[in-house]
Amino acid sequence: MDPKRLLADVTYQLEGPGVALGSNPTLTLEKIISMVIGLLTVVAFIYFAIQLILAGYAYIVSEGDKNKMETARRRLTEGIIGLIIIVVAVGLASLIATVTGLGNIFDLEALFVKLSL
Repeated sequence: MDPKRLLADVTYQLEGPGVALGSNPTLTLEKIISMVIGLLTVVAFIYFAIQLILAGYAYIVSEGDKNKMETARRRLTEGIIGLIIIVVAVGLASLIATVTGLGNIFDLEALFVKLSL
C-alpha cells in the first residue's frame, strides 16, 4: 500500500471558536443570550435562597438584641423581595418572548447539556 495514497484520502474539518460556517448567526446569538439569562436567573435564585437561610439563622441567633434582630429582619425582607423580583422578571420575559414569537428563551436543558460536555 502506498503511504501517499492513504494521506490523500484523509479530509480535515477545521473548526474554531465562534459561529460555525453555514449556521444562522442570529439563532446562535439568541441561544447565547438565552443561556446567559437562564444561568444568571438560576444563580440569582440560589443567591437569594442562601440569603434567606442566612437571614433566618441570624434572626435565630440574635438572642433578643434589637440591632441584630432588625438587621436580620431587613436581610430577610430583602431576600424575599429579591426572589419576587426574579419570579416577576422571568414571567415578564417569558410573556414578552411568547408574544414576540421567540419561543422558549429560558431553555435550561440546553444550558446544562452544554455545561456537562
